[in-house]
Amino acid sequence: MMLTACTFQVKHRGYVFPPDLDTVVADIKTTKQLTREIGSPQVKTIYGDEVWIYYGADENYRGPLALKYDNKTVLLAWVKGNRVTDIRILHDDDLPDVIISEDETPIPAAVELNAIQELFNNIGRFSPAGLGQ
Repeated sequence: MMLTACTFQVKHRGYVFPPDLDTVVADIKTTKQLTREIGSPQVKTIYGDEVWIYYGADENYRGPLALKYDNKTVLLAWVKGNRVTDIRILHDDDLPDVIISEDETPIPAAVELNAIQELFNNIGRFSPAGLGQ
C-alpha cells in the first residue's frame, strides 16, 4: 500500500473582482467611480496614455506538480484627467503565455567568488547574536 501526501491549495493574488465585473464597469465614467467600485490601481502607466491597471489571478498548488495560475483577469482603464475614457477586461484566453527562461542573465562587472572566497569575504561582516551591534 502506498500513501502520498499532496496539498491542493488555491491562493488568490491581486484583486478579487466581482463576478459581474462587466456590468459593474459598464457605467463607470469617472476615476472616483472606478476607485469606489474596484479600488486603487496596482499600477499607473507613466509614459503615453494614462492607464490604470488592475490584476487578479488564482495561484494553484497541487502537491509535487508545477505551480499554475488560472482565472487571470486584467482590467485596463484609460484615464484622462478625472474621466475614464475606456475600460477593457482581459481574461485567461486573451493573455499570452509567458515562458520564463531557466538561464541566468550575467551582471556586468559582477565579482564571481568560489565557496572559500565567499567564506573569507564574510569574516567580520556579522556580529554574534545578542550583542546588540
